[in-house]
Amino acid sequence: MRAVKSDEPAQDAWEPAQYERFKQERTRPFYDLLALVEPAPSGRAVDLGCGTGELTKVLHETKQLGSTVGVDASEAMLEKAAAFAGSGLSFERGSFLDFAPREPFDLVFSNAALQWAPEHEHLFDRLSRALKPGGQLAVQIPANHDHLSHRTADAIAAEEPFASAMRGHVRLWPVQPPEWYAHLLFRLGYEQIHVRLQMYPHELPTREEVVEWVKGTYLTEYRGKLSAELYALYLERYCERLLALLPDERPFLYCYKRILMHARKRA
Repeated sequence: MRAVKSDEPAQDAWEPAQYERFKQERTRPFYDLLALVEPAPSGRAVDLGCGTGELTKVLHETKQLGSTVGVDASEAMLEKAAAFAGSGLSFERGSFLDFAPREPFDLVFSNAALQWAPEHEHLFDRLSRALKPGGQLAVQIPANHDHLSHRTADAIAAEEPFASAMRGHVRLWPVQPPEWYAHLLFRLGYEQIHVRLQMYPHELPTREEVVEWVKGTYLTEYRGKLSAELYALYLERYCERLLALLPDERPFLYCYKRILMHARKRA
């Protein structure tokens, strides 16, 4: 998902069409997270990293919220989201790195976005301060950084000419094990804590489709930091290296791990 971090590229590297190429597969974790959220009639909610806004509308209507604001760093995503605004649903550009609302929310929701932000202990503390006593926190974050699709991307970024072009930038992965988040939520004063690691097996036509998947999310950071020419070279090298590592199976099973969590702030 799609929020700015301190070293995120200045240019908007997100392409809604590429991201939504696997729309059905990417939607499944949202609905699993949504099922954990209890209705909050007339309540106030924020969706951090709302993307194109379609799922934010589902959240807003399904949980009977009075007002919901979707926040995202990508102008391209927000342009798509604008079509869903109205009836208590709005969108704005922003980052959860400096997220500090004047009025606390009944629900802080984030689906596949917080992996872009560092220092999760401090981040979750700030999100908690934006939540009313008795309010709900619902978060889903990818935990697939140990897959070949991600490890290969980082390994190539450390090679030349890419490393020099990115001025020594090293990608840090802030996502922690599930039990770490359970302990953190407990220390922050939550109850009814639910944290789980879930595997999503995606059946893709070929292994080449894994490249298309990663282009829509994980590679956006490198796309934003490299020139168009260098990014094309990066993609060429990435495809060659990754496809040599993945079995040529048709269909191809792409296993993707995610952490889902829901908790209620003590009143």
